[in-house]
Amino acid sequence: MQKYLRVIYVVAICLTVGYLSSMVTIESVKTWYPTLKKPFFNPPNEIFAPVWTVLYILMGIAAGLVWNQLEHNKELVKKGLFFFTAQLLLNALWSYLFFGLHNILLALIEIILLWLIIFETYLIFKKIDKTAANLLIPYILWVSFASVLTISIYILNF
Repeated sequence: MQKYLRVIYVVAICLTVGYLSSMVTIESVKTWYPTLKKPFFNPPNEIFAPVWTVLYILMGIAAGLVWNQLEHNKELVKKGLFFFTAQLLLNALWSYLFFGLHNILLALIEIILLWLIIFETYLIFKKIDKTAANLLIPYILWVSFASVLTISIYILNF
C-alpha cells in the first residue's frame, strides 16, 4: 500500500502547486491577459485548467513511480526527484512571472529553463522507470507549445 500512497502524495502536491499557480492567474486572465495581442493558435482560456489538471496528475504519477524505485537505485532516484522538484517550482514561477508580474520577457527566459529541466527530468526518469518517463511526454509537449506561445506573445506585444 505504501507504493500507492507515494503516488497519491505526489499527485496531491502537484495539484496543490497547480492550484496555487492558478490563484496568481485568476485576476490577470480577466484584466491584463485579454489586452495582449495573441497568435492565431492561442487556445481558448477554458482549455488551460483541464489540460493542466491532467498534466499535474500525470506528473505526480510519474514522480510517485520513480519514488517507488528508491530501494533499487537510491542515488539516481534522489537525483530524479531533485530535478522533478526543481521543474515543479519553475512551473509555478512561470505563472507568477507572466500573470503576476506581467513580465513576458522574464517568463520567456524562464520557460526555456523550465523546458530544459523537464527534459532532464525525463531523461533521468527514463533510466529508472520507462512508464514514468513516458508519463512526462504530454507535459514536455505542452510546455513546448507554451514556449512557442510565450515567444509569440512576446513578439506580438513588443
